[in-house]
Amino acid sequence: MSTTPNELIQPAAPPVQAAPAPTRATVLLAEDDRSARRYFEVILQRAGYTVIAAADGVEAMKAALSSSVDAVVTDAVMPHLGGHELCRFFRRHPKLARLPVVLLSGADKSPDAAESADAYLSKPVRPEELTSCLARLLAGAI
Repeated sequence: MSTTPNELIQPAAPPVQAAPAPTRATVLLAEDDRSARRYFEVILQRAGYTVIAAADGVEAMKAALSSSVDAVVTDAVMPHLGGHELCRFFRRHPKLARLPVVLLSGADKSPDAAESADAYLSKPVRPEELTSCLARLLAGAI
């Protein structure tokens, strides 16, 4: 069977329209260690989140008060104001009391974590562990 020039030139398939990206949440990331902060920032951005990064709890507190934030990921131990204290501040503040908080720590879970944060993850944190935890929190499943 021979192929004619018309059979070789097929019309191109119409371009596939990509579905619009879903609107994603803004996550406040508080981590004093620069490399860890960058690591978590990249994970969150790749998952589609907008990230506001803070180097300590005081910066995080100011960012939470001045920005529209949907969730917080914070290290437990930071200079000036640690993650536990930051969680307690959020819980007492009328605007921030319902803000979902994920507490990260290299140590074992402390009793403070249970009463202040919505979720607790032990470092080292795998990317999918953090992103699935945030997704559940933002969906109201935790």
